[in-house]
Amino acid sequence: MRQIALPLSAASESPPRIVVGNANAAVVDALLEPGKWPFHTAILTGPARSGKSLLARWFRESGAGDALDDAQAMPEDDLFHRWNRAQESGRPLLIVADRRFAPGRTEDSENDDTATPRWRVALPDLSSRLGAALDLEIGEPDDAMLADLIEVHAERRSLPLDHSATQYLAGRCTRSHLGVENLVAAIDRLSLERKAAPTMAIWRDALIESKAGGQAEA
Repeated sequence: MRQIALPLSAASESPPRIVVGNANAAVVDALLEPGKWPFHTAILTGPARSGKSLLARWFRESGAGDALDDAQAMPEDDLFHRWNRAQESGRPLLIVADRRFAPGRTEDSENDDTATPRWRVALPDLSSRLGAALDLEIGEPDDAMLADLIEVHAERRSLPLDHSATQYLAGRCTRSHLGVENLVAAIDRLSLERKAAPTMAIWRDALIESKAGGQAEA
């Protein structure tokens, strides 16, 4: 398992770790070489709970550059100022958003009702500049990464899940970062409620519960 450990924080005895797999390996590689980014800028997006903020923290604390989280919620003038600062200083700027940036803002885009919301920018100068940034997107994990994610979430909760358990669960869980997090949380809660170590029966009930919860959220 390839992982990135962040510096130990005062609030935790164990530093958070970023699992690197098929979904984010290309993103991590790009973050290691910010000197190749066009206009010193990259935009990072990805699914919920996929580690965008952790990657931004790792990038910033490594000294590689600056990072802005939840950029889609920032005033556009402020974001434009930060882009200009990156050009003047030559210091890389990682912009993290919860949805993909869509250059331009047309009448058609105002009524866009596609399943995946896009980040629309009204300020034309900012839109054109962000459109030239490097586009980085975290994808959905494959079975190998799902198993690694289950293992890491279980370790954080001191939950005993061996290799056979993670392999069983990875092939049956909701195939997303959030789905894995919800699954391990359900296993932990059911184990505590039943005062028993995780067994096949608990795994199955947790799978049913986490999938039902995911459908309700959707």
